[in-house]
Amino acid sequence: MNGKEIYSILQEHFPDGAALSWDNVGLLCGRMDREIKKIYVTLDADMKSVERAAALGADLILTHHPLIFSAVKRINEGDYLGERLLKIIENHMACYAMHTNYDVKRMGKIAAERMGIRSYEILEATSEDGAEGIGFTADLPEAVSLGEYGRKIKAWFHIPEIRIYGDPEQKIDRISVCPGSAKGMEDFARAQGGQVLIGGDFGHHEGLDCLEKQIAVIDAGHYGIEHIFIEDMTAFLKRYCPDVQVYPAPIEYPFQSI
Repeated sequence: MNGKEIYSILQEHFPDGAALSWDNVGLLCGRMDREIKKIYVTLDADMKSVERAAALGADLILTHHPLIFSAVKRINEGDYLGERLLKIIENHMACYAMHTNYDVKRMGKIAAERMGIRSYEILEATSEDGAEGIGFTADLPEAVSLGEYGRKIKAWFHIPEIRIYGDPEQKIDRISVCPGSAKGMEDFARAQGGQVLIGGDFGHHEGLDCLEKQIAVIDAGHYGIEHIFIEDMTAFLKRYCPDVQVYPAPIEYPFQSI
């Protein structure tokens, strides 16, 4: 398929305009009109992913997190970002990012489905009618302990390690979920009656602040929930771009628990 055709399909379902104002999404490197026969789907365009894509002969690297986020003043060897961009360009690949536009349009929905949740409200609305946004808050069918629900999160998303701020024996029946970074989302959760905030990137002080606000935390890590992007977008591309070969990145956590 021609690149313009694929990008048009992506824009139809995950328009750049749905992304938050600070984000950087869409085609970040490469040409619009190149023929695309192979796509490599990954969460991050780190060097390992770029090298795997090049070895496969991929024409496009589709990522969740943007390869380029802030201003780039030079692209040269010896720089961690420059090296990746050079590798992409030298191998005639393109790189396309779907970040908060994917979060708004899809991430919360598929996370809820994996957790068996059918009805929820948006945690942080980004549309005027409140129908779209980041994360969700939902009632559980029955009360469960914080510790037990943490173990369920670990199993549903195949997470090697989670951290809990709060009493593991506390009974909860209303949760708030923000895949990826959930720092600063506790006020949205509290406003909606969430008893626990589930997400990633909680540091020591953020965890303590949540407890001060009477909200427990299940820290699933940034990668822990968001890696579902890889499986979901692989299926999406196979459905809407059947003539293209799609290669999902392996699920590999960027840390080791010892």
